[in-house]
Amino acid sequence: SRIVGQAGLDFSGTTLDGSTFRMANHRGEWVLVNFFATWCTPCRLENPQIQQFVDSHKADPVKVVSVAFSDDAASISAYWVKERNTWPVISTDTGLIGLDYGVTKVPESYMVAPSGLVVAGFFGGVTASDLDRVIADNGGMAVAGVGTK
Repeated sequence: SRIVGQAGLDFSGTTLDGSTFRMANHRGEWVLVNFFATWCTPCRLENPQIQQFVDSHKADPVKVVSVAFSDDAASISAYWVKERNTWPVISTDTGLIGLDYGVTKVPESYMVAPSGLVVAGFFGGVTASDLDRVIADNGGMAVAGVGTK
């Protein structure tokens, strides 16, 4: 992807709970930007891995945000509740975010370092260990200003 190795783009959107997620507010943290759809089988398969990653980093400067891709808010809301996902998802007006990140098909995810640099892209699914490895290979939690895990 053209975005890997570049500065992560700022974006904002309304999440399912009505709050606003703004990428710029998470500078200094590791952020996984995950593009998905409820109709996408590989997206559904990676979903428990993302939840495992979220659960294992509750005390760390780590955030996950999912961005819907060609999906509707009602389907996403029902899916999020059923799966008990605990991270924010932007469900409407997401087309420009996907375009800015160069998303061609889902699932696609990008790890943004605390510096704002996109250090990795994942195409076709991701595992919790993949995400942990990228963080470790790029300075770990220390680059976010905290002790190593």
